[in-house]
Amino acid sequence: MSRGYKGAAIVGTGMIAGVHAQAVRGAGATVRGVVASSPERGARVAAEWGIPWSYPQLEAALADESVDVVHICTPNGLHATQAEAALRAGKHVICEKPLATSVADAERLAAVAEETGRLLAVPFVYRYHPLVREIRARVRAGEFGAWQLLHGSYLQDWMLDADTTGWRVDPERGGPSRAFADIGSHWCDLVEWVAGVRFSEVSARLATTVPERPAGDAPGAPRTPVRTEDAAAVLLRTAEGVLGTLTVSQVSAGRKNRLWFELDGAGSSAVFDQEQPETVWLGTPEGARVLARDPGRGSPEQRRLATLPAGHPQGYADCFRAFVADAYAAADGGAPDGLPVAADGVRSARLVEAVLESSRSLAWTPVGKAADAMTMTAATATSATPKEYAV
Repeated sequence: MSRGYKGAAIVGTGMIAGVHAQAVRGAGATVRGVVASSPERGARVAAEWGIPWSYPQLEAALADESVDVVHICTPNGLHATQAEAALRAGKHVICEKPLATSVADAERLAAVAEETGRLLAVPFVYRYHPLVREIRARVRAGEFGAWQLLHGSYLQDWMLDADTTGWRVDPERGGPSRAFADIGSHWCDLVEWVAGVRFSEVSARLATTVPERPAGDAPGAPRTPVRTEDAAAVLLRTAEGVLGTLTVSQVSAGRKNRLWFELDGAGSSAVFDQEQPETVWLGTPEGARVLARDPGRGSPEQRRLATLPAGHPQGYADCFRAFVADAYAAADGGAPDGLPVAADGVRSARLVEAVLESSRSLAWTPVGKAADAMTMTAATATSATPKEYAV
């Protein structure tokens, strides 16, 4: 963490906002205050989190000179407006994905980041598992050979109960895609980044398996039709013709957060399972072996991120802390390897848009600007002034 940064403001008070607050502290920075949907909630959460201050609204946080970085952790429909306001106020921004619920807004927000010269980072934090870095280093060294097939899944079960609801179900608040935009986007970002590919076109089908859910959290709330998907099946193809398959579900019983991928090359294969991140499976025609995380072995990036001795498990919270530390270092002029920034958020928005269009047209659909450079730089958006967290 750069000593040049005095503090951060967290905008939002849900689960992921708490993860951001812990990661800020873990990276050696200070959470100066929090912005909630109401001053009363802000004061309550600040006390619970041990934060010294809650801001009555976003503009108060943006006016605080002790805040250098703003973390946007609000519902998706608010991201673009809030992130743009923070960038224009001269703050660096870490914005939860998606950066925006449309490609146009994502691209516009990217332009604002470039115009203002501020960092805009996106928490595709699965890049920060040490063994993910190890696989990527081996890919870049040519160990796997030409890709034959890229496949996997991202499975959860938290939406299996028909009484479960929330802002993500509402396309006005969460965006037109739920399961794919929420978790499928993580899989696509990770596989493209690790394998060094770009998916140029997709063929997708979306399914809503729970047709109605409560319209609100209050007991006895009336049920309303669900307009976002619970599951997705996606075929992908790279510009070189390599096929990929992805299954996404938020209704798979017993699966809590299983991001799994297999990369099959002409020489060897690799498997990573986010629920078992301390090992990866490596296969060759002669056999297979399991490689364990070890700070004393492997690629420099694997060793950099392996902060605990071998056999002492690391996980998601460690990834998030490392991501925030890298983002703060980049804001101070550094260039950490693999930091996901605005261009990655724009890329993700284009994939979501292509999946939605393919599901509507029932045809192979190109991913907008699929030939983007692999090097990620600044980027992303704006939308209508929201009813909550008003600027």
